[in-house]
Amino acid sequence: MTELLYLGAGVAFIVGLKQLGGPRTARSGNRIAALGMLLAIVVTLVAQDIVNWGTLAAGLVVGGVIGAWFAIRVQMTSMPQLVAAFNGFGGIASALVAAVAVVEIGLSDQAPETVVTLILSTVIGAVTFTGSFVAFGKLQGVLPGRPLVFPGQKIVNATLGLGLIGVAIWAAVSRETSGYWMVGAIALVIGVMTVIPIGGADMPVVISLLNSFSGLAAAAAGFAIESNALIIGGALVGAAGLILTIQMTEAMNRSLANVLFAGFGSDSSGGVVGTMSDKPVTRATPDDVAIALAYAESVMIVPGYGLAVAQAQHVVRELADSLEDLDIAVHYAIHPVAGRMPGHMNVLLAEADVPYEQLLDLEQADPQFAHTDVVLILGANDVVNPSARDDPDSPIYGMPILNVDRAAKVIVVKRSLSPGFAGIDNPLFYDEKTLMFFTDAKAGLEEAQLALKNL
Repeated sequence: MTELLYLGAGVAFIVGLKQLGGPRTARSGNRIAALGMLLAIVVTLVAQDIVNWGTLAAGLVVGGVIGAWFAIRVQMTSMPQLVAAFNGFGGIASALVAAVAVVEIGLSDQAPETVVTLILSTVIGAVTFTGSFVAFGKLQGVLPGRPLVFPGQKIVNATLGLGLIGVAIWAAVSRETSGYWMVGAIALVIGVMTVIPIGGADMPVVISLLNSFSGLAAAAAGFAIESNALIIGGALVGAAGLILTIQMTEAMNRSLANVLFAGFGSDSSGGVVGTMSDKPVTRATPDDVAIALAYAESVMIVPGYGLAVAQAQHVVRELADSLEDLDIAVHYAIHPVAGRMPGHMNVLLAEADVPYEQLLDLEQADPQFAHTDVVLILGANDVVNPSARDDPDSPIYGMPILNVDRAAKVIVVKRSLSPGFAGIDNPLFYDEKTLMFFTDAKAGLEEAQLALKNL
């Protein structure tokens, strides 16, 4: 019965994951997967005498309070940091499960395959833990968002990697507990060293990859403690995260190796790539924006991280409603790597109850730009940069972008001409059909909507 219930939990994970693939079914998918996890936990606690029930109740209260506090207090702009932290905690939890098994039983009395899974769980979990919190630091601004590189860094990382492999083999063969702890310590350092040279532009990919690692660590821990539910859940998270990582690197027209090892976004001295042009731009006022929108028949809104920073998703929805009242067609074009984590823009717009049918992915939106009267860009930069299409010398050349410059008019709402995460200039800003509306997205859209009502 226990194994059948675990199988039922695994089915719930799969169904929930499937429903998470679409915005319309994502909420129900999240609930189904959560119920599957609840079932797996209850079955495990009933079937095995794992922990004192008083301790368990205390843990539930403390964890529930912390979770509720985060759910209430964390803003949407900080959601990528929260996801990074979750990944890190998931990784270290799996590593600690393996560590407890080593402390209680040791390595000498374990089967060879169990020793391998214990080491794998520790390595992957430790790398995920420190790597995730370096990503957290970059996103939060505690650490510089640019790639942190130094001479000989790749040699140092290669030496650490080879040392890890050597010590892991020695620990597995000799069954020395000291070797196991050395493996964990080296893995913690590797997690830091592999993420610090990755720039802020690539953080969505890093978060997705570390999410995959947290699942793999859980699956390895499941093999070590013979938990089928943990194996199923971890394998699903690992596979889904890896698939998403591959899709995101394809959306950037880059390989995973390039993301991890190229130090993208910095020059040889660690500075930011490129400089901003001194060419003039066409500045817009709220009245200019309102007039352009009012005389359009179709408007495409392109959200970016600036939308999240300004918490302008509800104002955007209100502006879109006003445009629809004027019989203007409104859609949203969402690039796969817009924002700072996968699906960041989708979550923001869903919070504002934007109709799902108005959300277009890159493949759906691109053919429509040539027939769009006005494109309204809210804080996006690199994902609308024509250099990716037209300039072979650009660092982002070949990256699929939203071809917004093919629309009749483009309005860019951003605070300044500062570059995006890639650290490069954007020729779109100087195009004669582009209006630059320099303002906070929320305040600017409120002013534009007021001007629209007064026309």
